Amino acid sequence: MKKTTKKLLLCTALTAVTAISGKSQAQDAPEGALVLDPVVITGTRIAQPASELAGNTAVLEADEITLTSHDNPAELLNRLPGVYIHSNDGQEHLTAIRSPVLTGGAGQGSFLYLEDGIPLRATGWGNVNGLFDAHFEAADRIEVVRGPGSALYGSNAVHGLINVITPDPSFTAERTLSFETGGHRDKGSADVTGPLSDKTAYRASVSVLEDSSFREHANVGQQKATLSVLHDNGPDRIKFLVSGQNLNQETAGFIRGFEAYRDGDLARSNPNPEAFRDAWALRASARWDRELNDSMTLSITPFARVNDMEFLRHFVPDQSLEKTGHWSAGAQSALYIDLEGGHTLVAGLDLEYTDGYLKETQARPTFGSFPQGIHYDFEATQIVVAPYVHAEWQVTPTTRVTTGVRFDWTRYDYDNKTASNTVGRFQRPADRTDDFFNVTPKLGVVQALSDDVEIYANLARAARAPQVTDLYRLQVNQAVGDVESETLDSIEIGTRATIGPVTASLAAFYAEKDNFFFRDADGFNVTDGETSHRGIELDAFAELPFGFDLGVSGAYAVHQYEFDRPITSPAQQTEAIRSGTDIDTAPRWTGNARLGWSLDDRARAELEYVYVDEYFVDAANINEYDGHQVLNLRARYQVTDNLEITGRIMNLGNVEFAERADFAFGSFRYFPGEPRTAYIGTSVSF
Repeated sequence: MKKTTKKLLLCTALTAVTAISGKSQAQDAPEGALVLDPVVITGTRIAQPASELAGNTAVLEADEITLTSHDNPAELLNRLPGVYIHSNDGQEHLTAIRSPVLTGGAGQGSFLYLEDGIPLRATGWGNVNGLFDAHFEAADRIEVVRGPGSALYGSNAVHGLINVITPDPSFTAERTLSFETGGHRDKGSADVTGPLSDKTAYRASVSVLEDSSFREHANVGQQKATLSVLHDNGPDRIKFLVSGQNLNQETAGFIRGFEAYRDGDLARSNPNPEAFRDAWALRASARWDRELNDSMTLSITPFARVNDMEFLRHFVPDQSLEKTGHWSAGAQSALYIDLEGGHTLVAGLDLEYTDGYLKETQARPTFGSFPQGIHYDFEATQIVVAPYVHAEWQVTPTTRVTTGVRFDWTRYDYDNKTASNTVGRFQRPADRTDDFFNVTPKLGVVQALSDDVEIYANLARAARAPQVTDLYRLQVNQAVGDVESETLDSIEIGTRATIGPVTASLAAFYAEKDNFFFRDADGFNVTDGETSHRGIELDAFAELPFGFDLGVSGAYAVHQYEFDRPITSPAQQTEAIRSGTDIDTAPRWTGNARLGWSLDDRARAELEYVYVDEYFVDAANINEYDGHQVLNLRARYQVTDNLEITGRIMNLGNVEFAERADFAFGSFRYFPGEPRTAYIGTSVSF
């Protein structure tokens, strides 16, 4: 099929859904369908309908999470508009939310991953694969803010944030066991909840994954667990949460050569059988909400986290070994005030202290600018102090205005454990202290045009303090102390409507980013880039006759460089950057359509269509990946009140495609997509 025809089909499908008229999904959505207007907390830290938010927050509910039965977060989150996550190998992935797919420090620091509103990792110690820390499988729902979230959540919420909401314990005893097998993968889960007393309940959830991979000498073993205790006693409500994960992965690296993913033998091969990733994380928090009076509530959430990771950097020529980890302690506090006239006010203070380390060592003999031995070895502490205020004003019965501002002060105290010099391309700065202060305001308005139609606009700034790797894993072409906070200014307008059986939202956005820090295709850091981002997103759901329904999400976006970086040497010819060209790994069209069928509450089937447009794989816009279209089929059947059977077929058409396409160090590189694979599972409750 020609590329122009594929784009026309996608555009027609998106337009057609908005033209259907009918009933609201929020009222009568089939089980497993995506509800567009649920009650959410991520947009404001206050539980409220999504229709009151001046901005786009998408929600994946528990039924949809269960039906998807994802093996990698990409399968689940890519159902949302404006979200495009590459699943690499095993549990590795790279994220895009209203952005290109970002790597390195940009990928670590541009997206904020949360659990019940608390970041999974410390501000300056992000992980581009950070979603594998989250217990998605046991989530009550997942809330995704597309666009800046720094006014409430601070650093790293630049292009967007993902908040995994854990379910509250139940005062009714429930037990569920689930198991799925198929192809090369087995996984299971257990969930137990019930009362400890008339005011206290608990929930324990465990998920286990064993994946021997369709690629040679690769496998994944991962275990996740979450334990929560809820105490509800009149004006006091306390939720104690402990969660963590352990990952042991033998990693399959890139395959190389133009369209190598089309060669079945190459797709199954593993050029890096020595590659691995071992990581574990543990988190604890206790949220205490105290009703001071009828209009005022105080919330205090102390938290602690610790994690550690060791992996072989198979994606760079030196194949260096990286060991990194950190521990943190902190607290979030907020005072919620309901004012007369329907106004609300939230004022709070976030505090955090982190102590971490990083060591990078090359075992291979010296070649070129990659020397054998220690590249970096340092420790660093970090302090974050961040007061904020958020207010919503009901200026008329149909007009609601949102204002907010956050002040983030971040200090790093860096301690170099090796020689303070330059070896090859690697520069190790001497001990130093660095401070960053960012102010991130927002202003939004929601205007109801009728009971079923509203429009909104949102103006916001996002900022992130540099990651420790931005600041202290320097290269020979950089000046010490030359890295500044990255900022993004964004404007968004949109509409949400319910017309008969159709619920839809449409949003347009434009953003400009300064001090963009990224690593080019030759592995060199660029610290002062400028980029622009603009696009249109659609999310729609329609009920159809005879139990059918259709959900469609899609985005058209243009992400471009707004600076010039000329050729400096023949080795860098493919990385020359010209203002106005597309950023690499930024498909203009992405889309997801789901045709579902429900039979009462006992059965649900869904055919999913995934579309990824062509995109450039280098900054010079010379080399391309053609994109792909993939079909997935999922179904569940409730045999009895206590027994459910599930099944799914991934890549139904057995399409040869790449989960990630790249061009670096002089060659095309791909993570091949998995061929057609079938799974069957069962779930028992008692």
